[in-house]
Amino acid sequence: MVVSIKSAREIELMRESCRLLSQVHDALGKAIRPGMSTLDIDKLGDKMIRDMGCVPNFKDYHGYPASICVSVNDEVVHGIPNKSRILQEGDIVSLDAGLIYHGYHSDAARTHAVGKISAEAEKLIAVTKQSFFEGIKMAKAGNHLYDISNAIAAYVTGFGYGIVRDLVGHGIGTSLHEDPQIPNFAQRRRGIRLQPGMTLAIEPMINMGGYEVKWLDDDWTVVTADGSLSAHYENTILITEGEPEILTLSKE
Repeated sequence: MVVSIKSAREIELMRESCRLLSQVHDALGKAIRPGMSTLDIDKLGDKMIRDMGCVPNFKDYHGYPASICVSVNDEVVHGIPNKSRILQEGDIVSLDAGLIYHGYHSDAARTHAVGKISAEAEKLIAVTKQSFFEGIKMAKAGNHLYDISNAIAAYVTGFGYGIVRDLVGHGIGTSLHEDPQIPNFAQRRRGIRLQPGMTLAIEPMINMGGYEVKWLDDDWTVVTADGSLSAHYENTILITEGEPEILTLSKE
């Protein structure tokens, strides 16, 4: 396993890539409303990314047909936008997106309410988001990679939710997916030692029911095996000499 350590120049390029992506996520989050199709979201995100002079890194990645992954309710990740998939009041929708700026990738995900949602769905979204922040408390130079995994798991387990095991976070840089892989569930081993200059995409995927998932016939869309709701929260972060820097989180 080779984990890239970014130079000062590379970190600046990563910062800008991630700053632009945070703007895309902010705009998409504000645009979501009942009655719009998942394809509407994809078109909006694709246009924003291209208008910035960037390239959507999900488009055609291993054949994925869209720029924004739009996953609704029991869809965990990689939902394919469709003009006939209309968002309804009470749905939850996860948007996973990334872009390439001067050869450097960014990656982030958010789960949003569509109109008014149930208290249970609100709690799932909130716990998933907070689990990311619990995890990155351990994302410090000198700590081990799986300290992040174990912190996420320790927080989520108390709520009785299932932590997806078939999909994990990852390193990121000049490729969308680099070493190392970063599980969100508890690990017995410690993993590599974290060093300043590492850039990582930390992304808890949390199910209201069990952790098991399955793939639909399109070979992309991952859904919960038991049909329960799922939420996703992700940011690209930088390991520094001190606290981790969250690169894809806007000042909003």
